[in-house]
Formats: sequence, structure tokens, C-alpha cells
Amino acid sequence: MPERIRPIEQMLELSEEEAMSPEHLDSQVQKAQEQLMLLKRQSEQIEKQKRELEELSRRQEELERGRAEMTDKLSRSLVILEREGYDSQKKLEQIRATHESFTQHLQLLEAIEPKSWNPAELPKELSRALSTVDDARTEFSQQRSRLEAGNIDQSTDLDLPEATPGSGLAGGRTFGQWVQIGFAVSLPLIIFGLLALLIFFWMAAKGQ
Repeated sequence: MPERIRPIEQMLELSEEEAMSPEHLDSQVQKAQEQLMLLKRQSEQIEKQKRELEELSRRQEELERGRAEMTDKLSRSLVILEREGYDSQKKLEQIRATHESFTQHLQLLEAIEPKSWNPAELPKELSRALSTVDDARTEFSQQRSRLEAGNIDQSTDLDLPEATPGSGLAGGRTFGQWVQIGFAVSLPLIIFGLLALLIFFWMAAKGQ
């Protein structure tokens, strides 16, 4: 325990000779200075502890505020990410299904070979080919609409071309071009039929 300063009352109790003695006064001054130094150190220690407590209090408030802020942001972000993940999964599944459908229709269109058709089956082959093209156009339009409907937020950039009804058939050929192809394929058959008729009439006339 630090030495406490003697009360003034105790100093007054001293005899007048003791109180006026230079040695005693010097001793009291020294003691007073020591007490002042001790009080100063104690005051500095208290002030230091005060600053430390204030710093601890500030950091604790910062902790609580930061934890509350980040807990809220992380919780809300997780909800958003889960929703986006679900939407992205649905979009991915739709894109895969569309890709598979387009691949199948493309293979069917590329399998159309007018040069290999039997001239006698030309109308049937043309109808079948046109039906294949129409099915591809219908499926393309439907799948494109589905993808656009699921892309309202523009999160993905699927810039698919538009399908104009009746704009053209497989290989970029128009209906008129398909008619020309059909006529070209049928021409040998027509010529053969005309020659057969001419020979038939010629033989009939010769027989008479």
C-alpha cells in the first residue's frame, strides 16, 4: 500500500518547534512530493485503464454491429443464390432439351435427299419432306418462345434467329424450288411415258 499523506490536522498537533524545524519542513515537502508523484502515477494508470475499457467497448460494439450486418447480408444472399441456382438449373434443363430436339430435327432435315427419290413416289416423298420441315419449324418456334419466356431477366443471351412461317424449306429452298426439283425428277418419267404412247399408236396404226 502506498504511503498516505499525513492530514494537516496531524501536522498541527506537532509542537511549534517541530513544525518550524527546517528538517521537518523539508521532510514534509518531500513526502508531499512523493504523494503527488504517486497520485500522478495512479491517475495515469486510471486514465490508461479508462482508454482500454473504452477501446474494448468500441470494439465490442463494432463486433455486434458487423456480425448483425454480415449475418443479414449472408442470409439474404443465400436465399437469392438458392433461387438463382434453381432457376439456372431449370434453364439448363430446358436448354439441353431444346438442344436435343433441334439435333433430332436437323438430322431429319439433312437426311432428305431428293435425288434418291423414286420418281413414281415423288408426290408422297414431297409431302413427307414438307411435313418434316413443318414439324421442324413448329418445334423451333415453340422452343424459341419457351427460352425467351424463361429469359425475362436477360440473365442469358440466347439470340436465336426467328422462324418465319412458310419462309423456306430444308437447305434454304423455297416451295417453287421444290416444284422445280420435282419437275426435273419427273421429266424422264414423262418423256418415257410419251415415247411409250407414241410407239403404241404407231404400232396400232401399222397393224391396221
